[in-house]
Amino acid sequence: MQSLVLLLMAGGKSRLFHYKEIPMSKYHDDLQHIWHRYQTENGDIPTSSRDAVAWGVASGLLTPPEVDPLDKLAEDMSTALREEYRKDRLGRRYRVNHAVRVTKHGVQYTFWGVMDHSDRPFMEKAFGQRRRQIVGDCLQLKTDVDVYNDKHAEQQPIQVVLDFTDDVTEAEGLDGKAA
Repeated sequence: MQSLVLLLMAGGKSRLFHYKEIPMSKYHDDLQHIWHRYQTENGDIPTSSRDAVAWGVASGLLTPPEVDPLDKLAEDMSTALREEYRKDRLGRRYRVNHAVRVTKHGVQYTFWGVMDHSDRPFMEKAFGQRRRQIVGDCLQLKTDVDVYNDKHAEQQPIQVVLDFTDDVTEAEGLDGKAA
């Protein structure tokens, strides 16, 4: 759960709300509202989420959350684990650490394993979850492109190819090694 302070305008009066232990979806909805307000007030130009958050804090719409140091360190470690690569005897660069997400009693946990030492069922689950993530990303990309094309029917449609066979083969061929 996250803590969030919002300043909402209603009937010309601003009201300050401090939410503690709000569900993440509500928190995300509130952040999306602040993002769209920032965009409206700043010319609807592409910008960074950091700029929008800084504006939200300066405008009194957000307060920086108190961060649990262990959560921050765990997040940093997960990033570091995701970024650790080695080369095998053939010179192929591979990811060393792999994650499996498990939900128990409504709480999601991420378990990390080292490829060299993890058993096959763990690695099958990790690879399967990554593949499902990729499929989900591709489905969302296709939907986003289709909607954009429908909203801009006067323009030539943007084409997206979801068969990555040639891309993977090309990437493997770079310097004779996988990227």
